[in-house]
Amino acid sequence: MGKLYDEIPESHFEWIEKQHVFFVATAPLSAPGHVNMSPKGIADCFHVVDSKQVWYEDLTGSGVETISHVRENGRITIMFCAFDGPPRILRLFGVGTVHEYGSPEYTRLIPPTSRKPGSRSAIVIDVYKVGTSCGFGVPLYDFVMHRTQHGRTSDKVESVDRRLAIARATGQGNEEQDDESLSLHKYWLLENSKSLDGLPGLTTAPEAILEIAPQSKFDKDGPRPMLRRENTTDKPAFSRAYMVCFGVSAGCSCYIFTYSFRGRVEQVNEGFVFLEYPLMYEPKVDSYFYPAVSLLCFSDFPAR
Repeated sequence: MGKLYDEIPESHFEWIEKQHVFFVATAPLSAPGHVNMSPKGIADCFHVVDSKQVWYEDLTGSGVETISHVRENGRITIMFCAFDGPPRILRLFGVGTVHEYGSPEYTRLIPPTSRKPGSRSAIVIDVYKVGTSCGFGVPLYDFVMHRTQHGRTSDKVESVDRRLAIARATGQGNEEQDDESLSLHKYWLLENSKSLDGLPGLTTAPEAILEIAPQSKFDKDGPRPMLRRENTTDKPAFSRAYMVCFGVSAGCSCYIFTYSFRGRVEQVNEGFVFLEYPLMYEPKVDSYFYPAVSLLCFSDFPAR
């Protein structure tokens, strides 16, 4: 049964910190504007200040809807779901404030030594209402690990900004290697300056990164998730039984053909008699059976 609170219950603090993913909902004031929902799943991005305030580190993405909407009207809702353990849904209704990269507030919340690659702002939320509900309809999932693609890609892009900063400071640089179009500064200008509805996005961060080069702290040798491809009906899928069948039949075929040419043979009637090995070999049956089974294993079986 759902409950409403005026602030975050302290009993929920630890549970919030343990969640691996949360969702952010915002919307513009205009009726035809795009309502936005963004999943956030990078470790240690969400922080609880107290029962009335939270904030999270906002990382660079293909859009800038949350920043644009919060800057226009401040409305924002955060949702957490329990994907393991007892079921629960928690919503934080609040008023948000955007602190872009390079601002004093951003630096206070996110020092350079703890900043994640691609970080572009800190979203601070003053919570005025909290809602909890049963979560009975949320499925159970096993957490494997956080993805590393975002950090790896962002660190590679930011390396261009670091080299450009050194080139500006020293007056030396490789124009081909330090192509500004590949920098995070350029990406923010092209992709993060306006929302889908034309609302302003990042306004100061693109210039700030020219003055304050981001530090590199991404662990390139850290663990990476191993993804497993799923079988689909569009592609042939081989079960273990098919592969075992192929292996046995192919092995038998190779063995018989190899064995047949080791000895001196003489044709007798319609078969072959091995003079050195007492084995009768009938080409019309055996010589085609095992290769046929092998080819059958390579045929387009439906996914199991």
